Amino acid sequence: MKIRNSLLLLLTAAIWGVAFVAQSVGMDYVGPFTFNCVRSLIGGLVLIPCIWFLGRLEGKIERKKTIHGERKKEQKELLIGGILCGLLLCLASNFQQQGIMYTSVGKAGFITACYIIIVPLLGIFLHKRCGLNVWLGVFFALMGLYFLCIKGNVDTIEADRLVSWLPVGKGEVLLMICALLFSLHILVIDYFTMRVDGVKMSCIQFFVCGILSGVGMFLAEEPRVADILTAWQPILYAGVMSCGVAYTLQIVGQKGINPTVASLILSLESVISVLAGMLLLSQRLSQWEILGCVLMFVAIILAQLPRREKGKLYES
Repeated sequence: MKIRNSLLLLLTAAIWGVAFVAQSVGMDYVGPFTFNCVRSLIGGLVLIPCIWFLGRLEGKIERKKTIHGERKKEQKELLIGGILCGLLLCLASNFQQQGIMYTSVGKAGFITACYIIIVPLLGIFLHKRCGLNVWLGVFFALMGLYFLCIKGNVDTIEADRLVSWLPVGKGEVLLMICALLFSLHILVIDYFTMRVDGVKMSCIQFFVCGILSGVGMFLAEEPRVADILTAWQPILYAGVMSCGVAYTLQIVGQKGINPTVASLILSLESVISVLAGMLLLSQRLSQWEILGCVLMFVAIILAQLPRREKGKLYES
């Protein structure tokens, strides 16, 4: 079960990594709120037939076993979980899109991926224990992300600073908020996936994210149908694959896995985004970026190793 879920999370990271290319191209035609609004609504629509198909597979006999009171309670938790996930997803994705506008892609990738260390820190307050191997994995992942996204990024675009003497720009601040929000998103998913149907919750979160992003779209941007149609390819990929497929795989894959381990696997999207840029945009990997990839894979292996405590083995 753990190996299968880990592979699902790895596939999620791969889809998200390639989505950076689509995300970059799509922003050439539409604003961040418009992009997130349309792709989120598409992601929600894609999941509707999936929910119907999975419901048919469950069968009427299985559904009759559910007591009416338990079903009502589950529906309430499903709605709450979907709304909370959708709200956090909306905030995180839009902070990310806005932050990318003020800083380089390399900095954006590194700062966003800081959720891999924020998750275990938040998990301490939620009474979630992590073994030494997980913390070593966090260390190696941060080092890998540094070499991959910062040291390997030669052409750095300086962000506008909030204060002249403070070496922190608007983009960095927005992306740090984004990393915190994605950390909360991971923890909320970890809580609700043990109680409700993950695919249904994913569908709800996308509609919530799409509607809220739509409000920002009409308030802060001037959306035009012609621009959306021009960017139909990157939007469709982001909506169907990055939203409809990948976020659902994340919810299903996270079930029963330590959220810190899940965040480490998902952080491989930074590595895969570099590979996608090399294959799709003819970019080449530098020596620093190759070192970053190696360190990231070391982090994943370390995070998956069982920890030993008082002569017994425990899974992280």
